[in-house]
Amino acid sequence: MTAAIVHSDGLARCPWPKQDPLYVAYHDEEWGVPDFDDRALFEKLVLDGFQAGLSWITILRKRDNFRRAFDGFAPETIARYDGRKIAALMRDEGIVRNRAKIEGAVASARAFLELMENGPGFARHLWGFVDGRPQVNRFRTTADVPAETELSRAIAKDLARRGFKFCGPTIVYAFMQAVGMVNDHLVRCHRHAACKEMSAARA
Repeated sequence: MTAAIVHSDGLARCPWPKQDPLYVAYHDEEWGVPDFDDRALFEKLVLDGFQAGLSWITILRKRDNFRRAFDGFAPETIARYDGRKIAALMRDEGIVRNRAKIEGAVASARAFLELMENGPGFARHLWGFVDGRPQVNRFRTTADVPAETELSRAIAKDLARRGFKFCGPTIVYAFMQAVGMVNDHLVRCHRHAACKEMSAARA
């Protein structure tokens, strides 16, 4: 059970970034901020899929390499990847070289395009699960934060049915936290109130 911790700058933060400057910046500037951009949401879902079995800081340190290797996470480009491109990615030491995850990203790009062309759009579809309004939680310790929820299970099932890969309930909940669909900053964390204000403005 870990509560928010106060850093040397006097600000209380969730404990998981520890003192890593890159992780702290991600916590302060990105995690929990409501994101409604289709392409950005696709990138985050794919990267969360690559995180499976690893730590997020591992992916975060490789994120620029991923963006370079995956053509800026442009779904229309990734959807056309062939065997030669996948083989090249498997040789790229700057990313996580897992064939199933790489091929899963290609499948997810195709599912994304289908949802954009014949559905409401990726962002609108995802945010529709929370009626377009971020859910604000009031957890005091990391032990209070769930690994998955009934809602993340429903979204995971929906995405899998549409052809998205590596989007199980735990991955989806981590994604929901990252893109601000839920505000899981601990209540004593200085970012909880800031993200809550963003949620209120969106509502």
